[in-house]
Formats: sequence, C-alpha cells, structure tokens
Amino acid sequence: MSEHKLTSARCVSVSSLESDPQAFEFLYRTYYCFVRRICLRILRDLGEAEDAVQDVFICLLQKAHTFRGDSAFSSWLYRLTTNVALMRMRRNKARLSVLVESPADPAAPSAAEPAIESSAYERKLVNRMELRTAIQLLPRGCKAAFLLHDVEGYRHQEIAGICGYSVGNSKSQVHRARIRLRQALGK
Repeated sequence: MSEHKLTSARCVSVSSLESDPQAFEFLYRTYYCFVRRICLRILRDLGEAEDAVQDVFICLLQKAHTFRGDSAFSSWLYRLTTNVALMRMRRNKARLSVLVESPADPAAPSAAEPAIESSAYERKLVNRMELRTAIQLLPRGCKAAFLLHDVEGYRHQEIAGICGYSVGNSKSQVHRARIRLRQALGK
C-alpha cells in the first residue's frame, strides 16, 4: 500500500480511494485548482477544461493503484492530467478536421492576411494569439517541456521526473521549442 502525506495532519492512502470517499473528496478539494489550471493551459477552453478535470478525477479513481510513491503525488497527478488533456485535445482535433473539410469562404478574411491594428492593445492581443497558435503547433515533447519550464516555472530535473525525460533531454526540448517559436513568430 503506497501512501502519500498530503498534509501534516492527514495521510491518505492513494491505493484505496474507491473504498474511502472522504479520502477522494480530500484529494479532489486539494488538487482541483491544480488540475483545472493544467487543463485550461492545454485546452484553452473553459468548458473543455472543466470536462477534462472530471475525466482526470475519474481516471484517478481507476488508476490510483498505479501510483508507486517513487515520486511526489503531485508529479504523478500532473502527468495523469497532462495525458488526459492531451487525449481530449487529440479527439477534438480529429472531430474538428472532419467538420472543417469544406472549402473556405472566399469572402472571409484569410488568417494569413495581416490584421490592421488601430491600438497598442489590439497589437498585443494579436501577438498573444500568434504566440498561442505557435505554441500549439510545437511537437508534443517540445510543447510539454516548454510549458512546464518557461510557463509553469518547473526546473529541468522536475520536468524530467514528470515527463519521463532525462534532464539533458528536457533542456534540449525547451531549447528546440524556443527556436521554433522564434522562427514561427519571425523574431
């Protein structure tokens, strides 16, 4: 039985969550915001993120027995959450590609045409949207390492534990992501 000390006052047995509703409720309340933030960052849609959060906690119930206690519970939960959100994003992209196979409206403005901005705020908004799009187009490994390091603030050693990379691979993935983002943004 692997246990993880969540607070100094309460120790929860992760492997017996199905039989202990109070333990599950405690984990849900403790990690809800953590899981929601990750889902929002990956999916960029509040409704999808909320659905993904529910999927994560269902998956947590089903896969709690796989937590061995080799790493922090939060690292294991981060990996589980990332996997669930990425699977949801892949399903949505597959569904979207089937729906968007119709030819584009010739009267609609092209995404490649530069937008005419009349204020600094609009320019910043366009830059953010371009950055988000460029991040979404990164390969999965680069994207995960970049988001964990440059956005979430994790160290390379922590990223290695979360993603199953070596520390050197984590550094390499972040470096590649930065190069690709510079190229995509023309900087």
